[in-house]
Amino acid sequence: MTMRWEQLAKRQPVVAKMLQSGLEKGRISHAYLFEGRRGTGKKAASLLLAKSLFCLSPSGVFPCFQCRNCRRIDSGNHPDVRVISPDGETIKKEQIEWLQREFTKTAVESDKKMYIVEHAEQMTTSAANSLLKFLEEPHPGTVAVLLTEQYHRLLETVISRCQVFSFRPLPPSELADQLVGEGVPLPLALLAAHLTNSDDEALALSQDRWFAEARTVVLQLYEMLSKPELQLLFFVNDRWIPHFSEKHQLDLGLQLLFYLYRDLLHIQAGQTDGLLYSDQLERLQQWALTCPQRRILDGMEAILQAKARFHTTNMSTVLLVEQLALQLKR
Repeated sequence: MTMRWEQLAKRQPVVAKMLQSGLEKGRISHAYLFEGRRGTGKKAASLLLAKSLFCLSPSGVFPCFQCRNCRRIDSGNHPDVRVISPDGETIKKEQIEWLQREFTKTAVESDKKMYIVEHAEQMTTSAANSLLKFLEEPHPGTVAVLLTEQYHRLLETVISRCQVFSFRPLPPSELADQLVGEGVPLPLALLAAHLTNSDDEALALSQDRWFAEARTVVLQLYEMLSKPELQLLFFVNDRWIPHFSEKHQLDLGLQLLFYLYRDLLHIQAGQTDGLLYSDQLERLQQWALTCPQRRILDGMEAILQAKARFHTTNMSTVLLVEQLALQLKR
């Protein structure tokens, strides 16, 4: 999703206010550090800043989003806006040196240049030291934006050369409302907004048929817990395992199952607002009536333990899910 200043002001009001103020007064820093969790809009904000700096037809600080420069920034083809990303596991010294060589040349189309370093915490020590020299002696008209999810891993000397902006996570309720505005059904929007903080990831997930079917399979699994063990195990192998065949899919499926138990607990506490399976309220109320609270709490703990084993052992996926299903049944 292309970000606009109104959206940034809603999601990150402090960041938007300070950047807009700097643009209006012509006091843009030579280096910024945008830090925050994945999906909080750091890269989108950096590209928005680039458009405000390079737009050919701005309205004050607001870019037009239609001119050649705005479109090329979106497509990553503007010659004076460079984005550096990790090469494999790290950002290497050679990448920073290439950037320095590029930026010693005269700007191609204006007197400004901008570079964005994604996952800046993944710079090698030599790369970070090379960048430090660049930050200490910035070229006129050059703006640097470093993006990081792990602020503490950056060199203090790098941090001290930057103006730091912290990006807060978007509350799931706001992200769900945003997804509904994109045409996503509320039940899927609520779950997707709790599974990821990224609006792009949440939108892609909620529009995926696989995700809608995953929700159905999770509800069916809970229903099967009241059936004989053989029927339950047959369901696990016939429906659950084929649907959640990839590692990330199984992790997501277990999280969806955890949210179902969470909803049951909330219903027993008389809290029906904020249910993630809100369209299944009648079924959930029936299940909550027949399930002791201790069993719900034990079930939540069993799901979390299964997730932990899944990530820390080489246990067979089939065996792990079968054991969990039998544990939840008992």
